[in-house]
Amino acid sequence: MNNENKVSKGMNIHARRTIAYIVLIFMALLCLFWFYVLFVNASRTNSQIQSGFSILPGTHLRENFVNLMHGTLPIWRGLFNSLIIATCSATLCVYFSSMTAYAIHAYDFKMKKVMYTFILAVMMIPTQVTALGFIKLVQSMGLENNFTPLIVPSVAVPVTFFYMKQYMESSLPLALVEAARIDGAGELRIFNTIVLPLLKPAIAVQAIFTFVSSWNNYFTPALILHKDNMKTLPILIAQLRAADWLKFDMGQVYMMIAFSIFPVIVVYLILSKYIVGGVAVGSVKG
Repeated sequence: MNNENKVSKGMNIHARRTIAYIVLIFMALLCLFWFYVLFVNASRTNSQIQSGFSILPGTHLRENFVNLMHGTLPIWRGLFNSLIIATCSATLCVYFSSMTAYAIHAYDFKMKKVMYTFILAVMMIPTQVTALGFIKLVQSMGLENNFTPLIVPSVAVPVTFFYMKQYMESSLPLALVEAARIDGAGELRIFNTIVLPLLKPAIAVQAIFTFVSSWNNYFTPALILHKDNMKTLPILIAQLRAADWLKFDMGQVYMMIAFSIFPVIVVYLILSKYIVGGVAVGSVKG
């Protein structure tokens, strides 16, 4: 009976594992299908796209790319602008959010719990609510058509702070910090040479999220950036879609969307080895 129970249990585990793999493969294909549709449409003409859906790629990929690059919109400049803003935002966000989380985690001081609660409360305020006041502030400081208002606010991101704080509670022993202090290391040196290396998985995860969020941001840049040579790719995509019917080309729109997705895919592939471990450790307090 024991052998039969073991065999039955083993078969059940194997069956559940098989079902899990089937579901995961189906979900992966479902997610990747829309990327495939995007690249298929990027290889078709406007008339072909308007005629209906096709599962097979077209033959106008190069034509759409050449037409897009030789159009009226500064595509390469928009790519450069998006890269500058997204890269600087991700770098500042993960560094200073980690520093803030370290201060809350490693130090004991008055109002510590109040500050922690206040930072989390800021997470509940939508960006759209503060947009009017933010735009007036930007105008009064003469920072329209400038990247500074899009980069500097990334220093204070409550969501990233909360994630880094949770990660530190599970992965950063305070005994290690105390040992470094006893050895005579300064606080900034401890943070840069001991704490940050331990946070690499969490930093990689948040760098991906912040980069993608900044890269896809349309709302705030559209309110601040008005000159064509300062606009980011999401703004240029919106302009391309808003073209009049004589100039409108859906193939070029799909090509530009595919063009704008490519850098995000590259960043993800570079940092993806950290994302699973980082999310798992950061979300479960040890």
